[in-house]
Amino acid sequence: MTYLIGGLAFIFILGAAVVIHEFGHFIVAKLLKIRVETFSVGFGPRLFGKRWGHTDYRVSAIPLGGYVKLGGDESNAAIEGAGESDIPPEEQFSLRPRYQRIMVAVAGPVMNILTALMIPFVGAMTSGVPVMPAPIISHVKAGGAAETAGIQPGDRIVAFDGAENPTWERISDDAMLSPDHEIPIIVERNGQHIPLKVKPTKITSEGHELGQLDMEPDYGALPVIVGSVNENSPAAETGLKPGDRVVAIDGEVIHNVNEVTEYVTLHRDQPIHFKVERGGQTLELTTPERRLADGKLGFGFSKGPQEAVGPVVAIKYAVNSNIEILRLTGKALGQAFTGQRSLRDTLSGPIGIASESSKAANEYGWEGVFFMLSFMSLNLGIFNLLPIPVLDGGAIFILLLEAALGMAGLALSMTVRERIQQIGFVVLLLLMVFVITNDIIKQASVHFGSKNDQPAANAPQK
Repeated sequence: MTYLIGGLAFIFILGAAVVIHEFGHFIVAKLLKIRVETFSVGFGPRLFGKRWGHTDYRVSAIPLGGYVKLGGDESNAAIEGAGESDIPPEEQFSLRPRYQRIMVAVAGPVMNILTALMIPFVGAMTSGVPVMPAPIISHVKAGGAAETAGIQPGDRIVAFDGAENPTWERISDDAMLSPDHEIPIIVERNGQHIPLKVKPTKITSEGHELGQLDMEPDYGALPVIVGSVNENSPAAETGLKPGDRVVAIDGEVIHNVNEVTEYVTLHRDQPIHFKVERGGQTLELTTPERRLADGKLGFGFSKGPQEAVGPVVAIKYAVNSNIEILRLTGKALGQAFTGQRSLRDTLSGPIGIASESSKAANEYGWEGVFFMLSFMSLNLGIFNLLPIPVLDGGAIFILLLEAALGMAGLALSMTVRERIQQIGFVVLLLLMVFVITNDIIKQASVHFGSKNDQPAANAPQK
C-alpha cells in the first residue's frame, strides 16, 4: 500500500505541475487567438488522447515534461514534430508581434509560480501558520555542536551566518546545508554580544548528508498540537490523531513542545501515558514500544502549533515561504559549484522526486502531497526561465536577441535557430542522464547504507 500511495502521489505531483505549466502557455495563446495544435503531457510518441477543435490533447510516451505546439512555430520541430501547413496567417505564432510571443513563453513559468504561492496561501488561510519560537536556546546537547561552540542555555541568537535577527527556521535550514562547516554566530548573553563559531554535526538521513546544531529553542508556553501522524508508527498505534492537544505525559502537565520531545527521548524504552484533548473530550492513551517500521527508534508524529491568520498575513507567509525555498536552493547550488557540497546531494531527477513524493504522501498525507506540488511548481517555473534553448527562458532569450539584431539590421536565420534548439536539447538530455544516474547511485547508497543512517533531528516545516 505504501508503494501504491507513493506512486500515485508522484504521478499526481509531476502531472499536475506539468499540466499547470502547459496550461499557462495554452490559455494565453488561446486568448491571443493563436492556434494550439497540440497540448501534450510527456514527450515522444502519442499514447492516447482526444482531438477537440484544432487541438490534439494527448499523453505521450516519455513522462518527463510536456509541451504546447503552437501553429506556425517550427523551432522545436525536432522534438515536437512538424506542424500543419495550412494554418491561416492570423493564427500563426511566428507571425505575431514579438511581445505576444514573449507573453506566451513566460505564461507557463508564471502559472507555476502562482501555484507555488497559492498552495501555502490556502493552507495558511485554512489551517493557520506554524508558530515559530524565538531564537532563544533552552537546551544544549552534551558534547554536541552547540556545546562545543560555547553556546549555552538562555543564549539568544542575534546573528547567524551573516544574517541579523534570524528566525529559528532560517538557523535550522542554514545549518542543515552546512554539515561539518564552521558557521559564524553571535549570541546575546547577559546583555553582551559574543561571537562564536559552530560546526553543525553531520548526520546521514536517507542518503542525504545534513547538519544539525544539537540544541533546542525555547518554545515558551505554547499548546502542543499534533500536526501529523506517520502511518504504522507507534503514535498511530497509540491512537494519536492530527489535531490532538497533548495536555499531560505520565501525569505531568505539558507546557510546550520541547518538554514532549525531551520526555519521549528520555523514556524511549518505557510505555508513556498521554492525556490529550480531542473534540472537547479528554482521552488517556498509552504508547507501545517506540520503534518505527524501518527499525529506527522514534515515535512518529510531528508537533506544531498553528496560528490563525487573515489574508494579508497568509499572503506574506506564502511569499516568504517561496523566497526561503529559492534562497536555500541558490545556496545549495552555490555550495556545489564552490566544492563545499557534492552534486549528488544537490541535484535530483525523476527517481529522487518520486522518492520524496512517496515519503511526503505516506508521512504527511495530502498536506505533504500539496507541499511537494508547491515545491515542484516553484522549481519548474524558475528552471524554465533559465536562458537555455528548448526551455521557455531560451525562447525569450532568442526573441530578445532577434530584437537586438533587428536594431542593427541583422536577422537570425531559421537554420541558426534550429541549431541552437538542437544544442539546447542535447544539453538537457545530458543533464537528464546525469540526474537519473545520480538518483540511481543515491538510492543504492540509501539501500545498502540504511543501517548506518541517523534520523534527522527536526521534521520538515510545511
